[in-house]
Formats: sequence, C-alpha cells, structure tokens
Amino acid sequence: MASPYIGLNHDQWQKKTDELIADFPLSMDELVEVVKLSWDGVFASRIGKKGYRIGKDLFPKPQIVAFILHELIPRELQARHPALWRGEESAVDKDIVYIPDRTMSIEIKTSSHKAKIYGNRSYAQTGDAPKKDKSGYYLAINFEALTKKATQPVLRRIRFGWIDHSDWRGQIKATGQQANLSAEVERGKLRVLFE
Repeated sequence: MASPYIGLNHDQWQKKTDELIADFPLSMDELVEVVKLSWDGVFASRIGKKGYRIGKDLFPKPQIVAFILHELIPRELQARHPALWRGEESAVDKDIVYIPDRTMSIEIKTSSHKAKIYGNRSYAQTGDAPKKDKSGYYLAINFEALTKKATQPVLRRIRFGWIDHSDWRGQIKATGQQANLSAEVERGKLRVLFE
C-alpha cells in the first residue's frame, strides 16, 4: 500500500494521523472499549478442569498474555459487527480484517514495556514476497507484566495509527530478532487513545 505520509515532513505527521483516524470505519472510543473488555477477559477466563485463573493461579509470560489478547480483540469486534470485522484466517491477513476494505485492516502489537512496541526482525526486512503487508493500521497496546505479588496488572497505554514498513528498524546485530520504531515515528504516527 502507498504510504499516506509520502511527501510530508515529520512535523506534518500528527495532522495526517488525525485525518486517518477520523476516516477510519471504527470509532476510537469503541476500539478502546473492545481492548479493555478483552483485557478484562484475560483475567476472567478459567483454564482447565479446576478453573485456574490467569493472574491468580497462573502467571504467564507477556508473550502468552499478548497471544490471548490477539485472539480476544478480533473476536469481540466480530461479535459486535460480524459483517464488517473478523480475525486472521490466513497468512496474508492482518490480525483484524475489515471485510469491506482490507486496506483498513489492523495489525496488533503488544508489549509489556512501559511505552515502546516491537515487531519481529522480519518487519524491518525487505523481501520479495512477504506474507502480509507490513504497512497499514496498527493497534499498539502496552500492559504491565504479571507477577505473583501484584493484583491484576493494568493496561498502560493504547495507541492507534498508521505505520509504514520502512518505519521499522531492525537490530544492528545480524542475530537480533527484534524490530522497533523511532520515538519520532511513535510520536507522529501513533495517537494515544488511553493512558
């Protein structure tokens, strides 16, 4: 997809991000509501015959919590708007697919870091035939990691916006497995919806 930021200086990014969000086919209030509901759902769920609960009996690593959020958020949107939204079904799909116009589909990134989000190293690599387009709308969620000492961890931040494939930076070491965004990109292209 062509970047909506082509030809814009960095100081014009925030305005363009606001325009993209205003034209998006889902209100940001509803998106925040869905994320919060899904977050609470992680801790309301019971697992196994004995009904173990995350945050009370089980304390999974952030990657597991992220996986569950990745599953719950699209399902909640699909339950609310079955003709409009669905979850990923194939390798070319984003995490949340907007059925009428796939260019409005959403990739979800979560992190237990206080403020940053990360992608796999592949996000920063150019390839001949990537499985899915890495440019587009992103839902970025930061949350507190689970510990046995804490009560239910909190959502730290929810952001939404457009990230271009070229915005992702790979780790310098060839063995590095992570991609990240510059502070300038996070500030200009992701709008804070909840903090």
